[in-house]
Amino acid sequence: MNNEIIEKKSWWNRNWKWFLPLITFTSISVVLFFSSGMGGHMTDFVQAYSDTELYENALEKAQQNKKVTDLLGELEPINKLAILEGEVRYSDDHKSVDSSIRVKGSKRKASIDISADRINGKWNYRKINIRIKKPIEEKQTIEIINQSE
Repeated sequence: MNNEIIEKKSWWNRNWKWFLPLITFTSISVVLFFSSGMGGHMTDFVQAYSDTELYENALEKAQQNKKVTDLLGELEPINKLAILEGEVRYSDDHKSVDSSIRVKGSKRKASIDISADRINGKWNYRKINIRIKKPIEEKQTIEIINQSE
């Protein structure tokens, strides 16, 4: 029987070969992400994701338009995935927004374009358009609100 003491290597000595490249890759990825401007886009999406009032009110105004209901049918509530798939740009410290997201009606799909300003905690819409792209022969834009500045 052998009674030699087995010296156990430290955690760093056992794992540095995978840990060091992982930390390096993660650090470079984080720096590239924030220096590319994507960090600003992510905050816009987070803000849009949490600001449901903006989309609910715009959808309600669109639903009141007879041409929209004739072409699209009853509009479904906007789901969170539609916001993430869309395009959102906030400016003026999140007091102005330009957004384009998909909407789904009982007859077909379209996109809704929204431009709005937050004044005293309420959204004041400058523009709400419904854009129908498909089928191509019925491609059109329906203006719901258009207040030129």
